[in-house]
Amino acid sequence: MQLDHPLLTHYPMRGLIRILVTAGLCLSSLFGLLPCHNLPTAVAQLGKPEGFYYKSWAIIIGIENYLLAPVIPGAIRDAKQVAQAFRQLGFDEVVELYDKDASSRRLHQVFNDMLPRKVGRMDRLVIFYTGHAGVAQDSDGMLRGYLVPLDAPMNNVAKAMTVEYLKEFTRRSASKHTLLVLDAPVFGWEATAPQALSLEGRLAPETDAERRAVQVISAGDKGEASLRSDGQSLFVQALLAGLAGAADRDKNGWLMASELGTYVSQEVAASTKGAQHPTILRIDGEGDTVLVEGQKAAFVLGAGPQTPAERQQAAKAQYERAFALLQEGRSAGEALDRLNRAIEYDPTFGEAYVLKSYLQLELVPNLDEALAAGTLAARYAPDNPDSFYTLGLIYEKRGSFVEAEAALRQALKVKADYPDVYMSLGLLYADHLNNQSKSVEAFRRYLELGGTHDRARAAVAEADGAVEPRP
Repeated sequence: MQLDHPLLTHYPMRGLIRILVTAGLCLSSLFGLLPCHNLPTAVAQLGKPEGFYYKSWAIIIGIENYLLAPVIPGAIRDAKQVAQAFRQLGFDEVVELYDKDASSRRLHQVFNDMLPRKVGRMDRLVIFYTGHAGVAQDSDGMLRGYLVPLDAPMNNVAKAMTVEYLKEFTRRSASKHTLLVLDAPVFGWEATAPQALSLEGRLAPETDAERRAVQVISAGDKGEASLRSDGQSLFVQALLAGLAGAADRDKNGWLMASELGTYVSQEVAASTKGAQHPTILRIDGEGDTVLVEGQKAAFVLGAGPQTPAERQQAAKAQYERAFALLQEGRSAGEALDRLNRAIEYDPTFGEAYVLKSYLQLELVPNLDEALAAGTLAARYAPDNPDSFYTLGLIYEKRGSFVEAEAALRQALKVKADYPDVYMSLGLLYADHLNNQSKSVEAFRRYLELGGTHDRARAAVAEADGAVEPRP
């Protein structure tokens, strides 16, 4: 995993502070220094940090009783079966949109607003659609397919969701992997060349899963229809069988979107005697969506990270998972376990020590362990001001006030405009070192940098001979 989460900066600890603030917490309030008021909730939560994805989304769209197009008997029943299949696969969020919830306005709201806000960069997104499809010429005279919402006519693209619209959505989506499964003959995509499957790929499908991918499985090609038998879609029947494990034909425990598409295409072509040919293509990226995750090859082959580069990569993965646990407000103890594993892999991983020192100070309290981690953070992450900021807070809590002052001053050498450090210095001088002039100086600098804490205001106002305004 890459440590390039959009909320992270050059200083990962400060990135964590901002994420905790978004979740309704702030580092200073956790340390008992500053209150947090009226903090917004997160707009894009990450889910479980295991495996390849933080969170898995399935958007299920089924339209049966059209207002301006023929009814499709059994469409909603098919869609509900697909929704249940993704729940059984462990998808975190399965959103079902049937008939009145699948109007043009509602679908555009989901694609333009809800999904961009909520789906994260390490998430998996599957969109399933069963309903009518139409065909129209684009500006270049090419025939392109489109999806027909509940309140749209079949021969008018004004309210439709065109191939171009769907492609633009996938370009804007932050999701690591996006899979469109369309029980309708939708064509006109521009595909990327498929990647040859190497021996390494067969042994370690996770290598393909690490790359971004946007894939499409469509029920039919140009001029075809999505055929039904006894009120059931043949495409959906094959899809459900494939998701249940039939598509894993090499029996390696992994089910990839490319495998599912190949299986569905072959099964539907056979069951319709060549009347319907589902298509599978990749329209962006070089990866492959994981639908069922098997054992990682490293463990199958009995080998953990061996080389220094592999150990560093494993350490970063553990660090990022610990970070995600804290972002979600989950177990700080598990996050600490992850950090300890990261340090075992790479004993010089400075950022892991920074985060560990914070956890052992406040969330899993152990001042001896916090001091040991903080000291190593200062050694291995000297360019991160939070190494020294946290170390200063640890010293203060242990009653080592001179050492606390030195550590906080060192944090300001790394980053001179760090307001929280000035606030901590102001409190340290006022409450423990009995130096009011230095306390006021620190509080004044804190306020100049945008701080608003009442105690700093009062101290500066008193020093300046001003009357403290009433709150």
